[in-house]
Amino acid sequence: MKKLVSTLNMKKEEWLRYRKKGIGGSDAGAVCGLNPYRSAIEVYFDKTTDEVEEIDNEAMRQGREFEDYVARRFMEATGKKVRRANAMFYDEQYPFMLADVDRMVVGENAGLECKTASPFMADKWKGEEIPLSYQIQCYHYMSVCNADAWYIAVLIYGKEFKFYKLERDEQVIQDLIRIEKDFWENYIQKGQ
Repeated sequence: MKKLVSTLNMKKEEWLRYRKKGIGGSDAGAVCGLNPYRSAIEVYFDKTTDEVEEIDNEAMRQGREFEDYVARRFMEATGKKVRRANAMFYDEQYPFMLADVDRMVVGENAGLECKTASPFMADKWKGEEIPLSYQIQCYHYMSVCNADAWYIAVLIYGKEFKFYKLERDEQVIQDLIRIEKDFWENYIQKGQ
C-alpha cells in the first residue's frame, strides 16, 4: 500500500479528479456487475472523460454526515479504536487499484467501512448478510491495503446498528484483481 495523495483539506473537485486515475472501492462492485445503483459503463464514462461530475443526492449526503456516528458506534460496540487515514492509497503491483478508506483499525491490519441504510433496505442486511457490492468494496480495500480483514458497520436509520468482519479471502481477491485489471487495461486504457 502506497500513499497516492493526502486527502486532508482536499477540495471535492480535486478529490474527484484523483478518483479518475484508477478503480476505487466504490467502483469495484459496479465493475463486477454487482452494484444495483451503478453500472460498469457508468464507471467507464467517469474514468474516460475529462469532465468531473459531482453526483450527489440526499442518501449520499446522509451517508457522509453519519460516517462519524457509525465509526463511533463501531468503537462503542467493539471496544476497538479507529482513525481516519486522510489519504488515497494505491496498490504498487496494480497501480490502477485505489483506496480512499473510511477508517483504519488501530492495532490491527484492518479497516472499517461505514454505511447507512434506509429501513426499507433492512432486508439486505438481515442476519449475517452484507450486500455483495459492499463485500466487493471491502475485498478491494483489503487488496490495496494488504489488510488481513475489513470491518463493515451499518446504521439502519431508526432501527438498528450492525457490524461484520470480513476475513481476507485470497481467491476472492485474486478474482477481483483479474476482473479489475481486465476492465482497466482492455476498456479504460483502450477507450473501448
